[in-house]
Amino acid sequence: MTSAENTFQSEKMQSTADLLSARVPRYTSYPTAPHFHAGVTGEIFRGWLSALPQGMPLSLYLHVPFCDTLCWFCGCHTKVVNHYTPVAAYLELMFKEIETTGAIVGRGHPVTHIHWGGGSPTMLSPDDVRKTAAALASHFEIAPGAEFAVEIDPRGLKDEMVAALAAAGVNRASVGVQDCDDKVQRAINRIQPFEETRAAVERLRAAGINALNIDLIYGLPYQTQAHVAHTIEMSLSLAPQRFAVFGYAHVPHFKKHMQLIDESALPNAEERLAQFELAHAMLSSSGYVPIGLDHFARPGDTLALAQKAGTLARNFQGYTTDAAPALIGLGASSISALPQGYAQNKTEVPDYRAAILAGEPAVARGIALSDDDRLRRAIIERLMCDLEVDLDAVSAPFGKSAADFRAERDALAPFVAQGFVEIAGPRLIVPPAARAAVRLVAAAFDIYLAKSSAVHAVAV
Repeated sequence: MTSAENTFQSEKMQSTADLLSARVPRYTSYPTAPHFHAGVTGEIFRGWLSALPQGMPLSLYLHVPFCDTLCWFCGCHTKVVNHYTPVAAYLELMFKEIETTGAIVGRGHPVTHIHWGGGSPTMLSPDDVRKTAAALASHFEIAPGAEFAVEIDPRGLKDEMVAALAAAGVNRASVGVQDCDDKVQRAINRIQPFEETRAAVERLRAAGINALNIDLIYGLPYQTQAHVAHTIEMSLSLAPQRFAVFGYAHVPHFKKHMQLIDESALPNAEERLAQFELAHAMLSSSGYVPIGLDHFARPGDTLALAQKAGTLARNFQGYTTDAAPALIGLGASSISALPQGYAQNKTEVPDYRAAILAGEPAVARGIALSDDDRLRRAIIERLMCDLEVDLDAVSAPFGKSAADFRAERDALAPFVAQGFVEIAGPRLIVPPAARAAVRLVAAAFDIYLAKSSAVHAVAV
């Protein structure tokens, strides 16, 4: 390649990186959480739950908002505790919420997916893991073969905890790795020797929990392409079924602990894009199928099969095979996604406690869906999952067509010129090589975004 060609390629990558540094939502929901409001109350949520048709499948999300150390990159609702008393007290509240919610919903709804997140669900004692799973089984109908996934902090994971998870029915584990370099780990306050991670994976497999996901992050302080490559090489040695490779979202105005991260050490837009593309190339060449924007799965994994069948879905946990029309969130800050709309529980544990002890749903805010919301949500979900959408096909059930989105397609013109999206009649297609831009393309259909003051993560 000549010097002029090198210069051209460098300038093109810089231009692409600059466009991809725009801040847009992650689109794990639509409308997105900044547009939730207090008009959705606990009483409204109760009505929504009561109206779920008999036999409608459910999925359950359970939130444990505690950790024993705070990772400075974390954007979750969690707090550090130094003893178990607050955790035990919180669990008693959650058991009451499980009982109350189960009574409102009633029997006859098979639960096909369960996900425990946090925070760190493995903060629970082994006995409380068993009690929590038993509480769910007592008040909801867990379907045979339901996926039961738990987010795992491998640091300090003991045989007793793994045995409790297996006994509870856990059959999928998401293991947080992030980055394997000592300097990067110190910069994010997450010291995690890789041998500890490997030992945790071996314990999980020995207990029969064989469906394993590995979570990685790019765009961290002091992180380079060499660090990303090394971390992926190490993680590939664990032979997981899936990878998730998330871009670090630096939002210190929203999460104050992120102020502890040295902003001058964060990779610039061009380096972030290079890290994203490197991770994609390495995992793809290692036999993993790219899923949507940032997930990867073995060809025979259910996630890859769902993508091939066009049934891949996206929710607050990321890409999923979960086809249940109703997701019920349990615990402080958790979000429910029902056919009628979204409802988020109170974020602070004292506020959550007051509502639960009063026997009421702990809802703080949410949003009821209009038909236009549902249509745009369907368009955005198909883009995020399939990297393409047929506007005529998606719009037809709503009595609309691609012609009703002329303004949105016109707004995509700069991205068409950049090669981020192709428009072929009613179809929008994000080329696989441009998957990093899919959130930007999806944002063209977000009518709330222009009115939002929220600061989102960069597109890649």
